[in-house]
Amino acid sequence: MASNSKTPAYIFSTLLFLLQLHFSAGQTVVKAAYWIPDNGFLVSSIDSTLFTHLFCAFADLNPSTSQVTISSSNSAQFSTFTQTVQQKNPSVKTLLSIGGGDSEASTFASMATQASTRKSFIDSSIKLARSNNFQGLDLDWEQPNTKEQMTNFGSLLNEWRAAVAAESKSSGKAPLLLSAAVFYSSDYYSLIYPIQAISNSLDWLNVMAYDLYTAAANNSPDKTGPPAALYNPTSKVSGDAGIRAWIQAGVAANKLVLGLPFYGHGWRLVNANNHGIFAPANGAASDGLGYGGIKDFITQNSATAVFNSTIVTDYCYAGTTWIGYDDTQSISTKVTYAKGKGLLGYFAWHVGADKNFALSQTASCAWGA
Repeated sequence: MASNSKTPAYIFSTLLFLLQLHFSAGQTVVKAAYWIPDNGFLVSSIDSTLFTHLFCAFADLNPSTSQVTISSSNSAQFSTFTQTVQQKNPSVKTLLSIGGGDSEASTFASMATQASTRKSFIDSSIKLARSNNFQGLDLDWEQPNTKEQMTNFGSLLNEWRAAVAAESKSSGKAPLLLSAAVFYSSDYYSLIYPIQAISNSLDWLNVMAYDLYTAAANNSPDKTGPPAALYNPTSKVSGDAGIRAWIQAGVAANKLVLGLPFYGHGWRLVNANNHGIFAPANGAASDGLGYGGIKDFITQNSATAVFNSTIVTDYCYAGTTWIGYDDTQSISTKVTYAKGKGLLGYFAWHVGADKNFALSQTASCAWGA
């Protein structure tokens, strides 16, 4: 049952209050990763014993109907995703992730403007999750970028939670999990996320504490940078600053899941002899390499690899190519940080980039049982 304009406000607010009761029996830890079909990494290849949750990405949003759909090219893998990963780990939970990247941002923004189109999105997402045996849904709307969009984002979350609760009651099944992937900070360029709706309606937030520095023209093309810095002595652009902002804004620490990148960003150095963090650069080189590809680059080019414990980042360089990424030391430090801060856990983008599951194993061990 989605909210609509005919629902009395006091009934809706009371329902939201009661819905929070289901969180009391909620998650104790999230050790998660996204899987995507794009790079040919098979679902059957995932070592699901290393995870508590796995995200299957991405379902699409139809701009004409506002309904969530799975493309025909992905339908076979998506429909068997849960069954496949549970063969190795029967207790792993799966979520269908919707959206992804900036490509559908305007479609999400349009859908969220009206109660009727939000209802189409919500009802179709629940139906799709159930028919494909997922235990949850994950919203990847990157990013609401106006005050109105943030307000509508909050309305969508509230109505989604209400509908999930109603479906659970009518079906007798456990409520679907609800999560959302969000900016590394609660403050999105002076726009504040709808904190109350997030706290009331989501099981957790996937905090994308990566892509902080890239060689993109609108980011940092002229100097190298730590793509997923945990700390930053030069600015507030860091995972720690983002996590603290979310908590200060009012989201409980145990609703936050720290994002880890299993890939890196590359720059072209202006001077091969000046190869530190924030060294002068001239645009991108080897950008978007997965962890496996970075390790291969290091081996094939006899590259120098460095771990910076102050920022908590790794980088490597060979000639004029410089790549910032996370290796095992960074991953271990970040997971230990997340547990120490009382966060719910961590997630990675994405499992197919993790060579021999080295980072996934490191993360799982660092968190512990």
